Amino acid sequence: CDFSLAKFSGTSFKDVKFIGCKLLGVHFEECNKQFFLAGFKECKLDMSSFYGMRLKNITFEDCSLVETDFTESDLTGAVLDNCDLQRAVFHTTILKNADLRTAYNFSIDPEINKLGKAKFSTAGIPGLLYKYNIIIE
Repeated sequence: CDFSLAKFSGTSFKDVKFIGCKLLGVHFEECNKQFFLAGFKECKLDMSSFYGMRLKNITFEDCSLVETDFTESDLTGAVLDNCDLQRAVFHTTILKNADLRTAYNFSIDPEINKLGKAKFSTAGIPGLLYKYNIIIE
C-alpha cells in the first residue's frame, strides 16, 4: 500500500497493523489521538510525524523511520526492531522501557529525553553519546 502524503485528519486506527506500506511524510498526529492503536512492519515511514502522540507499546519492525519526528511522543514500552532511525527527531520524548537494541542510525540525547530502563545494544552507544563529540572504538 502507498499512502505517501496521505491526510488522516481525525481518523481512528484501532488494532491496525500496517505491513509493507509506504507512508512517506504522513502526519499521524492529525489522527484521532484517543483511538490510535497501530503497529508497523516492513514499512517506509520516512519524514512522517508522530509529534506529541501517545504510542505506548507500539511496535515498529523492519521499518525505515528516516527523519521521522517523535518530538514530545510517549514511546513507553515501544519496540523499534531493526529500524533505521537516521536523522529521526527525539526531543522531550519518553522512551521508558522501550527496546531499541536492534535499531540503528539513531541520535538520542539522554539529557532531554526520558530513557529509564530503555534497552540499547552496545552498538547503539554512539547514538546516545553523539553530542559529546567523542570517539568510541
